[in-house]
Amino acid sequence: MLVLGIESSCDETGVALYDSTHGLLAHQLHTQIAMHAEYGGVVPELASRDHIRRLTPLTHASLQQAGKTYRDIDAIAYTQGPGLGGALLAGASFANALAFALNKPIIPVHHLEGHMLSPLLSEEKPAFPFVALLVSGGHTQFMAVKGIGNYTLLGESIDDAAGEAFDKTAKLLGLPYPGGAKLAELARLGQPSNLHFPRPMLHSHDLNMSFSGLKTAVLTAVNKIRTETGCDAELPEQIRNNICREFQDAVVDVLTSKAKQALKQTGYQQLVVAGGVGANWQLRQSLNNLPEVRTFFPPMAYCTDNGAMIAFAGAMHLASAQPAAGFNVKPRWPLSQIVQ
Repeated sequence: MLVLGIESSCDETGVALYDSTHGLLAHQLHTQIAMHAEYGGVVPELASRDHIRRLTPLTHASLQQAGKTYRDIDAIAYTQGPGLGGALLAGASFANALAFALNKPIIPVHHLEGHMLSPLLSEEKPAFPFVALLVSGGHTQFMAVKGIGNYTLLGESIDDAAGEAFDKTAKLLGLPYPGGAKLAELARLGQPSNLHFPRPMLHSHDLNMSFSGLKTAVLTAVNKIRTETGCDAELPEQIRNNICREFQDAVVDVLTSKAKQALKQTGYQQLVVAGGVGANWQLRQSLNNLPEVRTFFPPMAYCTDNGAMIAFAGAMHLASAQPAAGFNVKPRWPLSQIVQ
C-alpha cells in the first residue's frame, strides 16, 4: 500500500511517499526558516500562505522521485494537529481535496505520534515495547509504547518544553533565529566556569519536568554579569558560550535522569528519542551512554517536522482507516487523547 504523507503543522512543509512493502520511496521538505528569520520567530499567517504555495510542487516532486503517479496512491495521511491552526488547515484542505478527487481513504495523524514512530524509519529500528522521549519546541514527554496506538503517558513538562526553553534562552542571549540550534553550537565552545544553573525537578520522584525556571536562572545570571562588568551591550563571547554550555548541561542532565527513571519504572531496555531536540549532539551523546539500554534516534533528516513520519504513521493505521466525508484540524490536541 502506497501512502502519501502531508505535514504542515508549523513552519515546514513536508511531503513523502511510504510503501508498506518497500519502505520510504520519496521525501520532500521545504523549511520556512529564512522567511521567518526576519521577524525573529514564526509568523502564523505567513506560514499558512507558504504551505499553500509549496504543497502541490512538493507532491509532484515526491511522485517524480518515487516514479509514481497520483493513480498509484492508495491512501493519504495528513497532520491533523497539534500545531498552528491556519497551517494545519492548509495541509488538511490539500490532503482531503486530493483524497476526494482520487476516491482514496484519508488518515488524520497526530503530529506527536508521527515523531514518536519516526525512529522506525531507520535501518536499525526498535522493537515494541519501548520508552519514547518526545522532545521538541512544543512538547517534552515520556511515553510507554507497547505497539501502534498503544501508548501510556508517563510524564511531561509542566510549563516550557525543552526546545522552547532553548529558543527563549537563545533569544535572551541575542542569538539569531532559530536560536536553539545556534545555542547548541556555541555550547561546544563553552568552558567550565563558576556558572551553575538549577536542574529543575531532578529529584521530584516522578517523570514530570519544568524548564521555565531554568530560563529565568539564565536571565538572572546575564543581568548579574552585565552589572558586574558594566556591559550593557552584547556579552563577551566566551562568557556567552559558557552560559550556553551550562544551560545545555542542565537540560541534558534533567532529560537523562528522567530517561533512566522511565526505563527503570517500565522495566524496558529500549529508549526512542524523537523531535527536534533529538538532534542535539550532547543529548544524543548522553543518552547513547546509558548502561544496558539501546537508544534509537530517527535519521537527522526526520528529527524536525517532515512528511515521512506522517506517511509512515498513516501506513501503520491504514488497516483501520475509513474514508472521511469531511475534515477538521486540532490545533490543541493533547497526546493523552490518543493514549490508552
